[in-house]
Amino acid sequence: MAKSKPDDNPKQSSSAGGVKPEKLNEMKRSEQTNVFFLAAIVVAVAVCAVPLTAEVSAPDSRRHLALKMDEALLTVSNDLETDVLVSWRSERCYQCLYQHLGVVSAGRSPGQPSSVDFVVSTQHEIALQLNSTPEVKELCKVQFHFGEHGNYSLWMKNLNNVSLANCSLVTNSDPVNSNIPILVAFFVFLGLALMFAIGSRLLRIGVVRDLVLRVNGSMEAERLINSELGSPRIDALVTDNILPSPANASRRLRSLDTFRGISLVIMVFVNYGGGRYWFFRHSSWNGLTVADLVFPWFVFIMGTSIALSINSMLRGGARRSSLLKKVLWRSTQLFLIGVFIINPNYCTGPLSLDNLRIPGVLQRLAWSYLVVASLDLLVARGHLDILTTDVWWSLGLDILLYWPAWICVLLLEIVWLCLTFLLPVPDCPTGYLGPGGIGDMGLHANCTGGAAGYVDRWLLGEKHIYQTPSSRVIYATQMPFDPEGVLGSINSVLMAFLGLQAGKILLHYRDVPTRVISRFLIWGLILGAISAVLTECSTDKGFIPVNKNLWSLSYVTTLACFAFVLLVLVYYTVDVKKWWSGAPFYYPGMNSILVYVGHEVFEDYFPFRWRMANSQSHTEHLIQNLLATSVWVFISYVLYRKRIFWKI
Repeated sequence: MAKSKPDDNPKQSSSAGGVKPEKLNEMKRSEQTNVFFLAAIVVAVAVCAVPLTAEVSAPDSRRHLALKMDEALLTVSNDLETDVLVSWRSERCYQCLYQHLGVVSAGRSPGQPSSVDFVVSTQHEIALQLNSTPEVKELCKVQFHFGEHGNYSLWMKNLNNVSLANCSLVTNSDPVNSNIPILVAFFVFLGLALMFAIGSRLLRIGVVRDLVLRVNGSMEAERLINSELGSPRIDALVTDNILPSPANASRRLRSLDTFRGISLVIMVFVNYGGGRYWFFRHSSWNGLTVADLVFPWFVFIMGTSIALSINSMLRGGARRSSLLKKVLWRSTQLFLIGVFIINPNYCTGPLSLDNLRIPGVLQRLAWSYLVVASLDLLVARGHLDILTTDVWWSLGLDILLYWPAWICVLLLEIVWLCLTFLLPVPDCPTGYLGPGGIGDMGLHANCTGGAAGYVDRWLLGEKHIYQTPSSRVIYATQMPFDPEGVLGSINSVLMAFLGLQAGKILLHYRDVPTRVISRFLIWGLILGAISAVLTECSTDKGFIPVNKNLWSLSYVTTLACFAFVLLVLVYYTVDVKKWWSGAPFYYPGMNSILVYVGHEVFEDYFPFRWRMANSQSHTEHLIQNLLATSVWVFISYVLYRKRIFWKI
């Protein structure tokens, strides 16, 4: 439940007389600027709705009525003396069968071709194959990336020999640029960020500062004087990021909350639809999109927080047995909340237990948290300040001191490798990592996910896992498959453990930021090299491709590499140089569970969703999704100011 602890931080609970007026004024200015910045985000997204809509309006409105998002009109004209079968295949579909579009009959007479209109996808480049019928002989093949709402003609002319048919593609009317709304939104938010930076600078000027304080003082002087500015503290969530130090035992790393907030904000945006752009949706199988980045980062930073939290509590005298009970209880709560929010049934009657989905995002977080926190409780050191750093192995303190936990994680990874590549799967190749469906030339249509899918169906049952996986989009799979399944949970433990390693680095080298940064970069380099070997620097042809659905080993190493590099940037700018306060991402990062659960539960309610004038417009979807995400950022800021946090 949400709790408010107004007096939990002894530093903040001191009287106003204990704070220097200059420092208090500076903190007030920062908070006031943050309010302006967050409110401006919400207003700007709503205001820019009209210009965004105008930007993407097509010159031919009739085409908009006939076509949906990511579609174009293709007219195939056949001047040959034989019927032509038109088939297509997405270039993102690896080793896939061609899918039929339709048949264009032979030309009625010379100079009078037969024509048929088709709707084609514009998300990716596609290959068109035109075969004569009934002998099924390839006449020509055309590769082209069609533009959204474009109008195209494909002409097939006879060159006195059917085998020498001439195919030419003509653009009748230009497509719309569906990326313009993203560019406009980017510059709007960039402008807001610049306004925020300039406003912060202006508040440092004496005349401006005095004017702002005079205006505010007439309205709420007493509240500002007695307000508790700065970072609030609560038991479980805030101590996650406390960096113990002999000099300052309650110094909080804002960079970790900022990193968590970045992951969470992007996660909320893509979960709400991401403007219905393909790169804001999960990859159909192998490869990465923006949507595939954020969940592993969230798992990673959870591991980092585990290291700092457990060390802080051990230093405070907590017993390991009592902490283990808290870990078990917190994991159970996360799991149950996860099952609740992914099985909504608010208006359709009682939920049937026959099709209750069991795996999910919070369930995987619960499992990863349970394993990694338990391992850390077994090996964590409560007093790091007494460890010697002048021995030859001091450079590996953050690894060598915790070797039992490393062995356990490596054994878990060996289990994943053995089950993935050695477990016999009925009617499927051993070690199969493909999507099934029309992939692999349709030879393994019902083998989606190989061992990972088989284990889920065997342990949980087909009706208790995800029924519409992303592989259906391109690979036309029919088998249910859960991207948060059992085998993938093993690799999510590895991801959290690598985040735990980042926490150990922060603990052992807390007084030397340059060593923290260098070790983060070294870890990023090592993990990037491992990914390059596993994938052979390709999307589909490596030993273990990067795959979010499977949470493959290369997916974990790649995203952990990105996480270490991003954490370096955030840590350096927020905690070392203090160039950036972390706003606005810092606020949802402080209330991550509440924001995640809230955005799932209230997804279909105003102001997060409303009936659109044109549901086939990227522009309207983008405005709606950006506004919904901005509202959650604003809510998290209000809760932060009210010092309300949800801890479990």
